Amino acid sequence: MRSAGGRYARSMIRKISGRLEAVEGLSVLVALPGIGLTYEVLVPAFLSERLGASVGREIELVTLEYLEGQGQGASFVPRVVGFATIHDRRFYELLTTVKGMGNRKALKALAIEPGVFARSIAERDAKALQALPEIGKRMAETVIAELSGKVDGFVSYEGVEIKPRAAAAPASGPVAEAIATLVALGESRADAERMVDRATGRDSTLQTAEQIVAAAFASR
Repeated sequence: MRSAGGRYARSMIRKISGRLEAVEGLSVLVALPGIGLTYEVLVPAFLSERLGASVGREIELVTLEYLEGQGQGASFVPRVVGFATIHDRRFYELLTTVKGMGNRKALKALAIEPGVFARSIAERDAKALQALPEIGKRMAETVIAELSGKVDGFVSYEGVEIKPRAAAAPASGPVAEAIATLVALGESRADAERMVDRATGRDSTLQTAEQIVAAAFASR
């Protein structure tokens, strides 16, 4: 959880899986199966638009928590922020280290996927950043100055759309073997499936489970 001082502590809620009940701006409502609880989760602007088509379906979000000040800092409300992948979450955490870039501002500014955002930073493209919500000329310059050299690991990453579980085709052959190998190596099944999807989507020549696993780790 992010404290009042602006740092994130270890979150108690690391992932949320459930039925997407509604999308309201930057907030989504996720109903947890079997326990009668519905969480309000904040999401980046680009993900909010994407999730609009998944209302009523099962989704999984990687999460973090922070404390949002209320009444000029007189009290604090815990907030949960959700992302499609751990990569998106890490980019968001990096982005909120920029001076003046608060949690809500960062969520609004992420109207494009992190890989595209990172590319603009790496290329020092201030005009591209200024086209985003909440980022003016000065903020664009600050983002570039503070994050240049820190975003290389995100530039080649392409966001992966959250797909309804029911619509996903069952894996088979080398793909299924690769997923099983990644799970055996400590990845969750959801992360393993995303890693394999991303690797095979980038390189259609992958033939064996070993090749897919290697490509999956290389694209993290």
